[in-house]
Amino acid sequence: MNIKQTLTGFYLFVAVLMVAPITSLAAADLEVNTPAISTLKNSMQTRHGQLAGHYGSGAVGLTRDGLIAVRDANAVPLAQRQGVNSLVSAENSDRNALYKEIATANGHPEWEAEVRSTFAQRWVQKAQGGWWYQDASGGWKQK
Repeated sequence: MNIKQTLTGFYLFVAVLMVAPITSLAAADLEVNTPAISTLKNSMQTRHGQLAGHYGSGAVGLTRDGLIAVRDANAVPLAQRQGVNSLVSAENSDRNALYKEIATANGHPEWEAEVRSTFAQRWVQKAQGGWWYQDASGGWKQK
């Protein structure tokens, strides 16, 4: 085997490694349900009612990494800012746990980053008009 054949084989191997996780994730069950996932979803659903107005006002937005952030603290009355910060923190804690649980429930904890990325896209797709989200470069855009 000459050097050209060896390098060609190596590049093919690297290409397969780079594509394999993406292909594998396509087979992941993102709707998998376990008791832990169900608890997280219920918690997030309950909290959503408290956050919806803040999404609508632009105070809170969807981040590019599948979390949420206070985007404009001035859109929240001073007396409510601590509460909004607590809601955002609790939501992000649940979202982080959800991504981890879904990857683990699929038998592939190493898929957590891909699950997070997929959900980040889904959150933006499902967002209502007028809500804010971060684009790929981190800039804020209104849907």
